Amino acid sequence: MSHNGERTTSTVRRILKATTERLKQADVPDARLNAELLLAHALGVRRPMLFARPEAAVPPEAARRLEALTRRRAAREPLQYLLGEWEFYGRSFEVTPAVMVPRQETEFLVHKCLEKLPPGAVGPAADVGTGSGVIAVNLAAEREKLRLVAADISPAALAVARRNARRHGVADRVMPVLADLAAPLRPGAFALVASNPPYVPSGEICGLQPEVAQHEPRAALDGGPDGLEAVRRLLPQAGHALEPGGWVALEIGPGQWEPTRHIARRCECYDIETAEFVRDPAGCRRVFCVRKRVG
Repeated sequence: MSHNGERTTSTVRRILKATTERLKQADVPDARLNAELLLAHALGVRRPMLFARPEAAVPPEAARRLEALTRRRAAREPLQYLLGEWEFYGRSFEVTPAVMVPRQETEFLVHKCLEKLPPGAVGPAADVGTGSGVIAVNLAAEREKLRLVAADISPAALAVARRNARRHGVADRVMPVLADLAAPLRPGAFALVASNPPYVPSGEICGLQPEVAQHEPRAALDGGPDGLEAVRRLLPQAGHALEPGGWVALEIGPGQWEPTRHIARRCECYDIETAEFVRDPAGCRRVFCVRKRVG
C-alpha cells in the first residue's frame, strides 16, 4: 500500500516534470516556464514558492485544476488567458479573450509616448484601440495629472480596460469611449494620440502561432491586405484630433515604417521632418511617431 500511495502522490517536482513533457509534446514554446506558471496558478501561490518547496505534495484539487489548465494549454490556448493576467511595463493587467495579449514590443510605444509627455502633462491624450487598456493605464500611472480617452470598438474590451484602470487607481483620469478608431475625438484638442492598431497583413495571420491565429481577437490583428488599412484611416483622424504641435505615435509591423511615413506625408497636416522611429531588439522599426504642424 505504501508503495502505491507513494507512487500516486504528486510532488511539485514530479508534477512539473510531467506537465513540462506534455506541453513539449504539444510544441508549446517555453514548456517548462509554462508548466511553472500554470502550477503556481493552480496552487494559488507565486512562482518562486515552487522552488522553495519542490518536494511538497500537490493537493488533489490543485492537481485537478492543473490538469484542466494543461489540457487547454496543450491545445494552444494562450497562457495569458488561462492565468487571467499578465505583466506589462512593470504592472499586472487583467487579460481575457476579448483583448489582445500585451506584448513586450508595445512597451517601446509607451516609452516613446512618455518622451513626448512631460512629467506635468495634463493632456488630454488618447489611446485608440485600447484593448486591455495597457497603454492608457501606464501613461496615466506614469503621468499623474494626465487625462486620457481610451477608445475601442469592442464593448467587451472596454470593460477590461475599465477594470484595469480601476486596478491601478487611474479610473478617474481614463475615460473609456466606444469608438471606431479616432473618428469621434474632439478636433484640435489632443496633445498625443497613441495606438497599437491592427497591422498584420490578412494573408499572414494563418501563419502565426496557433495561440495568436486561433485565439486572439482577429479584429485587433487584421490590418487588411498590406496590414495598413487601419493606419490609412487613423492618421488623418489623429491629425484632425491633435492640437498644433501634438504627436501621434503608432506601433507598426516589420517593413511598415516607410509606407506609414508616406501615408502621413499625404495627410499634409504633419511635419514629416519630425518623423521618428524606435527599433525593437530585432532591429525592426516598431514605432512611428510624427508631430502635427504648428500653424
